[in-house]
Amino acid sequence: MNDKKRLPKAIILIIISAFCFAVMNLCVSMSGNVPVIQKTFFRNLFAMIIASFAMIKNRHHILPKKGERAGLIMRSAFGFGGMLCNFYALSHLAVADASLLNKMSPFFAVLFSVWILKERPNRIQILCIVTAFIGAMFVLKPTFANADLLPSCAGFIGGACAGLAYTFVRKLTSGGTKGYYIVFFFSAFSTLCAAPALIFNYSPMTLMQWLCLIGAGIAAAGGQFAITASYSYAPAREVSIYDYSQIIFAGLLGFFVMGQIPDVFSFIGYAIIIGAALAMFLYNNMLYSRGSSGNNDRNLRR
Repeated sequence: MNDKKRLPKAIILIIISAFCFAVMNLCVSMSGNVPVIQKTFFRNLFAMIIASFAMIKNRHHILPKKGERAGLIMRSAFGFGGMLCNFYALSHLAVADASLLNKMSPFFAVLFSVWILKERPNRIQILCIVTAFIGAMFVLKPTFANADLLPSCAGFIGGACAGLAYTFVRKLTSGGTKGYYIVFFFSAFSTLCAAPALIFNYSPMTLMQWLCLIGAGIAAAGGQFAITASYSYAPAREVSIYDYSQIIFAGLLGFFVMGQIPDVFSFIGYAIIIGAALAMFLYNNMLYSRGSSGNNDRNLRR
């Protein structure tokens, strides 16, 4: 497939991924007062079942290879922690606010890449990161008068954990680990970690809550497979900005389904963070077109 056909397909896939993750967040939010650990268990259980079909189809080994173990465990551990924080935020915040805070992950990924991948951001990239953090403060509204400060901070920390997890994803895929295996291992790891707490503190669920969590698992699997496929068709520098369409989908779903309307400060934060993401996207493309760096094309990968 030539580049002219690959790029549109990559863009469509990453927008589908963004929509799937927005639906996942909506389903988690709509599941109501179900304990966060229980939401995490069922979300990953159904995603693991779906990922298992890809494992069977490709006849892939279940246990990780020796060189993959550390990266897979680190990806899964930080991904699990980030998911707990994100689900806690979704239980207390508007869907759009929680989704936006989780979308700080690409900026954290740039920072963590200094340590893990030995990639050093330049002054422009650092400026974009600082700008994004300023935007996050508008969503966080860090004052003691803000009743949502704790879940907002949880969402922010969740974005940091996700950024670290996705940095390990980049390291694994660059080493040849298959995307569907990373999805399977992460889902299985998270399911096993959540299971003990679920056994001792199970909360009975209504039919609607069951449907919401099943929907969250299906949507999450769809989002993970779509974004993995998208990056197989085109590099992150060309498509990553379209991942921020999740904020638009989350806002629309939150408004039409749950009647949520973010405040003015949140909208200012959205504009600043998306603007910073756009600036980094354009700058990375400019660097690539000039041939100044061979590594910057990965800096925004989700």
